[in-house]
Amino acid sequence: MAGMHEPDPTADARSDAPVPDALSATDATPRSRAPVTSRVPATPDAPAPSDARAPAPAGDPVHRPDARHVLLLGTMCALPAISTDIYLPSLPEVAQDLGTSAAAVQLTMTGMLVGGAVGQLVIGPLSDRFGRRAPVLVGVALHVLVSLLCAVAPAIVPLVALRVAQGFFNASATVVAMAVIRDRFTGADASRLMSRLMLVIGAAPLFAPSLGGLIAGQWGWRAVFVVLAAFGVVLWLIVLRRLPETLPPARRRPGGVRTALSGYLALLRDRHFVALAVLPGLTMAVLMTYVVASPFVLRVGYGLTEQQFALLFAVNGIGLVLGAQVNAAVVRRVAPVRILRVALVATVVLTGVLLGVALTGVGGVWSLVAVLWLVLALVNFAPPNATALALGRHGAMAGTAAAFIGSLQAGTGGLVANVSGLLGGGAVAMAAVMLASSTVALAVLALATPAFWRGGAWQAS
Repeated sequence: MAGMHEPDPTADARSDAPVPDALSATDATPRSRAPVTSRVPATPDAPAPSDARAPAPAGDPVHRPDARHVLLLGTMCALPAISTDIYLPSLPEVAQDLGTSAAAVQLTMTGMLVGGAVGQLVIGPLSDRFGRRAPVLVGVALHVLVSLLCAVAPAIVPLVALRVAQGFFNASATVVAMAVIRDRFTGADASRLMSRLMLVIGAAPLFAPSLGGLIAGQWGWRAVFVVLAAFGVVLWLIVLRRLPETLPPARRRPGGVRTALSGYLALLRDRHFVALAVLPGLTMAVLMTYVVASPFVLRVGYGLTEQQFALLFAVNGIGLVLGAQVNAAVVRRVAPVRILRVALVATVVLTGVLLGVALTGVGGVWSLVAVLWLVLALVNFAPPNATALALGRHGAMAGTAAAFIGSLQAGTGGLVANVSGLLGGGAVAMAAVMLASSTVALAVLALATPAFWRGGAWQAS
């Protein structure tokens, strides 16, 4: 395959024949309200425009995201979130059953994030080399096996190791979903589809903890992993039947470890790509800080009952989903880069207000909760737009680029979230870390890209 003419990396899979299934919807004529990116090759020196409004050339199929894309790719992306959230209520029972400490059991959560970060770096290049279907089918099958092994883990050390492996294999679903989006969609269409995925992904924090608590209460914590294995089997069958191969052989990247490393080096040399790739991780740090700290802040600090906290967690989950859907609607008319700029400024302002409420105690718990809801509603504005802009720069190796972004997102979010605990774990510590994360994100956008100063005139360059 070396030496073959490489097709335009930003073309929406023009060389593929239409595939009659969930991801093959095409439209010969572009609709006026759905922008189509121009076919300029995406390289660090000549990047693809992020919001070009020109119609596609005649005869070039234009792929449009619809409900089938959302359900299929959203279910794939939700696998790591479900594996995390459904297990949360079982932590005390795991510590008691395995005779270990709470800190040791928390490593089963951190281990998943670390495994996911490493897994994305490895699986991304594999998806560029062997296509999209094979890596995700193998990864989900191994998720099923590891889940069953977790259900019979005899001690905490094997369980931590298995959770690291589970995070590693779960990464295949997320990486491939993001790469498939880049294979089929670009610009505002890609950003809108990523936002729509939150309708599916958002079900994890809404329902998974309650479901996990019910399962653990009835059959014990080991049954939770049996349910995760069953979910993996269902997902594997859906992927087998409904996910087409969106990367034809002519567009695959030959090679092994050396090729993967050269791909990551190429990404690192593109400073604007790196800046955009960091932003989802920093905004994820805002979200994960809330997830990690909120039980201590709201239950211990403000005395909420278990039921009140569960209800509040669900309400904030609704805020996350609604924010993503507002972004999906707005991106139809506003360039992704402009949304990114406004959303980060607003997040900094609101996290500053959150810190002020935490310091002064004005309004008590309800003022804190109200501002926190607004912050969380903004969290999902930045990642889809930053990711779509970043992937648009490297369509020829979308899997590697998606893996790079996903690894930074999981790693940054996981590492920064623990800082609030080191600072005392109270409301002030939580708000301070959230403010710091959002401020750094805004600084990256302002200093490392032209986006903050040139707004919509900037074309991901």
